[in-house]
Amino acid sequence: MVLKKRLIICPAVVALIGSTASSAKADPWTRGFVVSAYGYAFRYGGRPGFTRGAEIAPGVDCPHGSTIHFANPDQTRITLARQKWRSPQEIEWVIAPPGLDQVREPGQVRQDILGRAISYRGYKRGIETYVNPWAADDPGQPEVTSRIADGFNLDGQIGPNDFVSPDGEKGIDNALYRAWGCDAPWRGNGDATFDLRVSDKMQFGLFTMVLRISGNQGPMNDTDATVEIGYSPDKIVKDARGGIAADYSYRILKSDQYTKLKAKIKNGVVETEQVEHLHTPRIAWNYNQTGDANFTKGRIRLNIDADGLRGTGLIGGYRSWRDLYAEATFWGNAGGQDTVYHEDHVALYFALRRNADGMYNEKTGQYDGISTAYRIKMSSAFVVDADKPADIPIKAYDLWQRNAFEAIKANTIRGVESRTPQDVPPSGNEASYPRLERRIKDLPSRDFFLRALDRPHYPDGVGMDESGNPIDDQGNPIDKRGNKLDEQDIQ
Repeated sequence: MVLKKRLIICPAVVALIGSTASSAKADPWTRGFVVSAYGYAFRYGGRPGFTRGAEIAPGVDCPHGSTIHFANPDQTRITLARQKWRSPQEIEWVIAPPGLDQVREPGQVRQDILGRAISYRGYKRGIETYVNPWAADDPGQPEVTSRIADGFNLDGQIGPNDFVSPDGEKGIDNALYRAWGCDAPWRGNGDATFDLRVSDKMQFGLFTMVLRISGNQGPMNDTDATVEIGYSPDKIVKDARGGIAADYSYRILKSDQYTKLKAKIKNGVVETEQVEHLHTPRIAWNYNQTGDANFTKGRIRLNIDADGLRGTGLIGGYRSWRDLYAEATFWGNAGGQDTVYHEDHVALYFALRRNADGMYNEKTGQYDGISTAYRIKMSSAFVVDADKPADIPIKAYDLWQRNAFEAIKANTIRGVESRTPQDVPPSGNEASYPRLERRIKDLPSRDFFLRALDRPHYPDGVGMDESGNPIDDQGNPIDKRGNKLDEQDIQ
């Protein structure tokens, strides 16, 4: 039924599909797609059927396995012992808080205590080290050892550390994969925790990305085609089985997060030109992360099915490694996410900086970018121009979170570039503040942790809780006049 529908609506396209590549003349054609899956092009080289108890198969790309930061007391003890100013008692109590069995949410309390402790790992007390990761020791990030990766030869060279594509092309630049590909929640074959989260949030309305391909010779072979990629304000339409419904219309905004590229098509493979700046939506599973990806020296490759109903592809280029660090780290409480997913974003910072390979900065003599590739899957759609110019809509309710994210990102970049410790802007969640203050009210060792562990401090009314409500410096909710509120008074 879907194919029949397309035959009725797009007779010119169907006629072109049936024509030979050697036709002297053809009519203009257009195909549209909505992106249904979006993620980093991390290649997982696990062996089929490999098992070792409950452990995820290391695979050929990460023979040492995935990240295990904070996965057990021994790993946690190693991290905390790197700060010479911590006492042995503080380390042991952070790992096993006394009286934990007496609180309502022991698992959450343990997580928040550890999250606060690992948020302060600098060369001296008081330095929040997710905002100032350079001020901490490098915890060590397991990196990819495989030579196989998806991506593009972005610099036109074949270097000794470059990857080889699965089909044998040499000189593939995908240093982000080397730096980040062994991170536990990204380990999988498109079905890892964060891969699934990104696609799920996208399909349920966080953002929408569309592509439109057009030409004058034919959708399977065309030497003068055009590819447009960009943001759509229209939410993805799903069918009754939860899949992506085919052939719905989506507007494409020709403003932010939009690029138009020249392309050539051979046997259904679309190869675009390489452009100085390729603007697309970011990979995101949280409103804070959404925005413009901005690939430098960007390219796109698409593989389109002959019937035009589906496709896959790669988007590649150099991205600012500082931007990638902020997007990965500050979508929520950084310390909290590291304790849950066994990541360490301080380690990621050093890995990104170490593997940076593009966007050379003559002033600093260092690279500001890191080569990367994103994978996409697409479903057929009608991609149309908006009736009138439009901007990307702003979610007013979540705007305070976006502003907090941008402020933290700005301070992080400022600190990285100046090597001067920066404060944590009010965010409502960094270092588990003020959540920890609420959760440990019944913990017998409460006073010890409030005294021993560093946290952000703000004047009354400047700090905020997780919902953006003002708080005093002790984490208590207050009104606009500074009066303390009971929990039930908060709307």
